[in-house]
Amino acid sequence: MQRQSRNLFDAASIPNDLAPIATVLSPMLPGDWRSMRPVVDRERCVKCAVCWAYCPVQCVVEMPRWFDIDLRACKGCGVCAAECPHRAIAMIEEAGR
Repeated sequence: MQRQSRNLFDAASIPNDLAPIATVLSPMLPGDWRSMRPVVDRERCVKCAVCWAYCPVQCVVEMPRWFDIDLRACKGCGVCAAECPHRAIAMIEEAGR
């Protein structure tokens, strides 16, 4: 392969703030912008772990007799409620934010 006679571009011309979102850590958690939140009916939950297996952010927490949701990490996608075979999880509108 033949080398090019000059560089493809001058790297010095790239701005330092090209992608500030990717370089600055945001303190915001998914629970800060959620519009719907899951609520577990402890009487219906049989601890089958289907919600735990399907949760895309793994915010389902195991309790002694049921599974609960860590609302700090939950983004409110509703996958857990849709996949629960016992309909023990309901999505309710987030209020007072």
